[in-house]
Amino acid sequence: MKRIVSSLGLFLTVTCFAQTGYEIKVTFKPFKNQYIYLGHYFGKTYPIIDSAMLNDKSETVFKGSKKLQGGVYLIGYPNKTGFFELLVDKQQHFSVIADTVTLKNGPQFVNSPDNVLFGSYQRHMSEKGKEITVAQQQLKLAANKKDSAKLMEELGKLDKSVAEYRNDLIKKDPVNILSALLMTMKEPQLSGNLKEPKTKTDSLAAYTYYKEHYWDGVNFWDGRLAYTIFFEDKIDKYFAQLVVPHPDSVIKELDQMLGPASINEEMTRFLLVKFVNRYLVQKYMWEDAVFVHLFEKYFAQKEYSWLNAQGRKTISERAYSLMSNIMGTPAADIELPDSTGQIKSLYFDTAAYMIVAFWDATCGHCKEVLPKLDSFYRAKWKAEGLKIYAVAKETDGQKKDWLNFISEKQLTGWTHVYYSKAADKARIDAGIPGYSQLYDVQTFPTLYLLDREKRIVAKKLTFEQIEEVLLLKIKVQ
Repeated sequence: MKRIVSSLGLFLTVTCFAQTGYEIKVTFKPFKNQYIYLGHYFGKTYPIIDSAMLNDKSETVFKGSKKLQGGVYLIGYPNKTGFFELLVDKQQHFSVIADTVTLKNGPQFVNSPDNVLFGSYQRHMSEKGKEITVAQQQLKLAANKKDSAKLMEELGKLDKSVAEYRNDLIKKDPVNILSALLMTMKEPQLSGNLKEPKTKTDSLAAYTYYKEHYWDGVNFWDGRLAYTIFFEDKIDKYFAQLVVPHPDSVIKELDQMLGPASINEEMTRFLLVKFVNRYLVQKYMWEDAVFVHLFEKYFAQKEYSWLNAQGRKTISERAYSLMSNIMGTPAADIELPDSTGQIKSLYFDTAAYMIVAFWDATCGHCKEVLPKLDSFYRAKWKAEGLKIYAVAKETDGQKKDWLNFISEKQLTGWTHVYYSKAADKARIDAGIPGYSQLYDVQTFPTLYLLDREKRIVAKKLTFEQIEEVLLLKIKVQ
């Protein structure tokens, strides 16, 4: 019986003292009877997740029943005029004591070893940073090569000291949140011929080594990294400098990140929000395939608690607009009436190249661009077998505006068709995507370049850019 009672007592003790949710007690002088805020980094944004009123002793408590995602958090001043950082991870019941007079030395923490270590790290890095700044300034003023060499050596020792300090922290406690952050901040170190490549082979080897080791020690399932300010910059650098600018390469990298990230909801949210925002509006024509892949694999058949109906609608509509006009795929056929009412099909003409021009007769920019397009067409590309299929979209004008402009500017030799509001409505009412959606027409004029098989060679270009693309295509034929 005694053993049973002891076991029950132990169970009750553990239950009573088990920490649930989060409770961060804050003393923040000299503020009184004002709200302060709890937020965190989320890439380049700073979402606020809680607020609390300071009493007349400058005290308050941030408290919640659900544990916080680990990461770098921020306590914001009243009126959101500033903030200071703290770490939140396994320890979520602790106290913070801060005073604006001494805050430059960091706040004090009770029952938070993570933040005590973080504060020590920040102070050490601040001291080393000052030493590095002084050495750099002296280097700029160095009178001779000997002094420069000495200062360069000193800077090298300081950099090495910082690296060794960080590595020691990581070795002492590899799973600590600070260790995880420091591992993520590290970059591959090149040596020998890789550090100073002398041949193309050395350069390729250096690139390969750097890329293969770029993510060493970084776990994409670790949601703590999403709540930092530097993780997003590391991703941006990787795609900008190390990933081949081609849809297959980019898609492969995205999937390799999002696969392990699926274990953690916040990391999944962070990466998907980042990548959707990045590829929603494409910087390069081939990025259309990347956005469509994101939609088909991660949104079409999946629901997320953090994605509202409007966000899902935006993503879906953008994907559907891009699906039918991905670079290298056949363009959608167009069948519309010309000035005589005769239906003209885009696919009927088998020209070596075809420019598809969506425009509006009431668009001032169109009135400027189309005559220029006609000039370079007549001067050079008509003889190369290129033709123009021009789709006039009815907006605020009327059919006579279209006919008058064609006649006035003598845009002859083109295939001119008219896309009326009624024709557009009839397609949509029948559940058929309109031509504007099929060609992702968001501004006028919108120009596409197609080859003989009507595959999309280029899209949304200026007429000058189309000329550059045609020159390249003709050279490689």
